[in-house]
Amino acid sequence: EVQLVESGGGLVQAGGSLRLSCAASAFADDRYAIGWFRQAPGKEREGVSCINTNDGTTFIATSVKGRFTTSSDNAKNTVYLQMDSLKPEDTAVYFCAAEPNAPSCRTLAGTDWYEYWGQGTQVTVSS
Repeated sequence: EVQLVESGGGLVQAGGSLRLSCAASAFADDRYAIGWFRQAPGKEREGVSCINTNDGTTFIATSVKGRFTTSSDNAKNTVYLQMDSLKPEDTAVYFCAAEPNAPSCRTLAGTDWYEYWGQGTQVTVSS
């Protein structure tokens, strides 16, 4: 079983940046897909990004492309979500999720696809 812990959330002004971290208890092997999702009040959880820890492929949602990037540090069992040029509509609880033995990230999978989830971290962007 993999345990995930997100950190790095907080309050930031519009136009600012935050870097979220997703620390995993352990990667049994290197072939994980790590997804970032977000959920705003009253809205469904939506996919933001995906990274495969084996081949490094990434996929970014159209809504945040050009502003958000994702990366991994396998030595630290940690995946990052760098968020720049933040907007008030980015306000949400951000979750990371992991799926073992995953293929390359070429699209955003839905919430049902991921096996392990973190508890989330709040990001609030003020106008």
